[in-house]
Amino acid sequence: MDTLTTIAISIVILLHVLFMILEMFLWNTTLGRKIFYLKEDFARQSATLAANQGLYNGFLAAGLLWGLLSTGGFDALIFFLGCIIIAGIYGAITANRSILFIQALPAIIAMTLLVLNH
Repeated sequence: MDTLTTIAISIVILLHVLFMILEMFLWNTTLGRKIFYLKEDFARQSATLAANQGLYNGFLAAGLLWGLLSTGGFDALIFFLGCIIIAGIYGAITANRSILFIQALPAIIAMTLLVLNH
């Protein structure tokens, strides 16, 4: 795997670790509410749901890391990047259009590089 592909996948991993931290630990803080444009009451009421969502983002990051570090991890990388792309498109349709650019686009770029360099 070439360096640019590894960097692109690493960026997607880092983003999902950050999403996990934001959703699991910072959701109901001033920073979390500011980033997600949440009112205090809503943030408090939805904190458990956000933590669950954050856990899934952590699993996506772990899956990508596993694929990146394992011999023959191409299939795992395709699977997890595909999951992220689909989740990003769904999030853009149902929640906020910016999710398409923040979540799906980096994964699309990483998957394109991965396929082109395989």
